[in-house]
Amino acid sequence: MVSTQDEVEVSYDVSNEFFRLWLDEKMNYTCALYEGTDNLEEAQMKKLHWLSDAAHVNSESSVLDIGCGWGANLEFLATQRHVAMATGITLSRAQHAEIVDRNIPNVFATVTDYRDFQPTEKFDAVISICMMEHIATPEEVREGKHIGMYRDYFRKAHEWTRPGAWFGLQTILRNRVPRNREHLRDIGWVTQEIFPGGLSLRLEDIVMAVNPYWEIMEVKTRREHYEKTCAEWLRRLRSHEALIRDKWGDKVFEDYDRYLHTCVVGFQNHYQSLAQYALRRID
Repeated sequence: MVSTQDEVEVSYDVSNEFFRLWLDEKMNYTCALYEGTDNLEEAQMKKLHWLSDAAHVNSESSVLDIGCGWGANLEFLATQRHVAMATGITLSRAQHAEIVDRNIPNVFATVTDYRDFQPTEKFDAVISICMMEHIATPEEVREGKHIGMYRDYFRKAHEWTRPGAWFGLQTILRNRVPRNREHLRDIGWVTQEIFPGGLSLRLEDIVMAVNPYWEIMEVKTRREHYEKTCAEWLRRLRSHEALIRDKWGDKVFEDYDRYLHTCVVGFQNHYQSLAQYALRRID
């Protein structure tokens, strides 16, 4: 059972204004790529460049963004890569409203479950940035159902694309279980309270599930980059503490402070990591 719309909106519909306070100016809510820069805005652009390169995007491409967030990647594809068309799907109505407000040329976005998505034309490339974490619940992972669910996701992406397509994918990874009781409790709390219905993947999950639809051509792990990204988000959140407490309440600030601090600790201690993949469609 994929994360429900209600569960996704717990994660992403606090308030667009709230997230705008501590994310980068384009509202990327995923790991940045700190190569040759210490600036979050620049690092997020480098991440989007890497994924577009992985998907072999060019000016003639029609690109699908699965789990498009507030539209940062769609805007990048339209304004930096000048693609023919970029299509985004999300389950969050607040994120979709933000994309509509941006009024990006050659961009179409819709609120839909990816399992129900039925495009009228096939795509040249796919990008999906930290969406797969919403496919299988913790219970389904424990029951061993997750690989089949991930494989079905890759099957759909294969069906939606033309021969020769490439896929730029990014996923959070869970590496090892904490032996520290406090760390274990905090990570469990984040899973239940901030991202209900979702769970990070293991690298071997992707390796098993991607066949027979896509071939893994390149993998990059970015654990330290995500630690740095979360630390900067936490710094920005804390710089707006008084405003957040006043506008959204003490609980919102304290929950997000705990969540982001837990993420920093998780990446520092190898409980979690981040991977980026270049996948080539198997024809």
